[in-house]
Amino acid sequence: MEAIASHPAVREKSSLPGDFAIWIFIYAELLVFGVFFLAYAFTRARHVELFNTFQQTLDRESGAINTLVLITSSYFVVMAVNAIRRNAARRCSLWLTLAILSGSVFVFLKLAEFSAKQAEGVTLSTNTFYMFYLSLTFFHFMHVLMGMVILSVVAVKAYRGDYSAQQHTGVETGASYWHMVDLVWIVLFPLVYVLH
Repeated sequence: MEAIASHPAVREKSSLPGDFAIWIFIYAELLVFGVFFLAYAFTRARHVELFNTFQQTLDRESGAINTLVLITSSYFVVMAVNAIRRNAARRCSLWLTLAILSGSVFVFLKLAEFSAKQAEGVTLSTNTFYMFYLSLTFFHFMHVLMGMVILSVVAVKAYRGDYSAQQHTGVETGASYWHMVDLVWIVLFPLVYVLH
């Protein structure tokens, strides 16, 4: 048993993709979002009518489109990782560019949503629901922007040929972060926009 566990191929399969440091960061970020989500759920349980009423004012269609956009962008990121594992650096860069463009659609729709709420006079102090809605969605929005910056750097490096089938930790690191951003939205959207 010990001989199997120490075999290089077994170790490689069980290791996390990308740089280990990004996983510490991802776990920390998931913990922060988890606390946010628990606080939202507990507060909602105490103010069900308020939350149900103001939840109806959110743009669910935009939220649903953004969900599809982020899931699609994660598919593009998976394809980028697959491409670099086949030593297709330029193709990897192309897939990452498509993921970044998808992220741009998300950003555009979220900015339109934030702008519409601002025009209605909604702020963090309007009520408890909007405080959570604005805090959670803006915090996630900033993570999307950060993810787009990371993917942009990785895409440029891939285009320049800095990654290969043998050395592509940077691609996997960026992909891992982007999947975390996607996962958080998949929880955030139904929790804040849909569930009653």
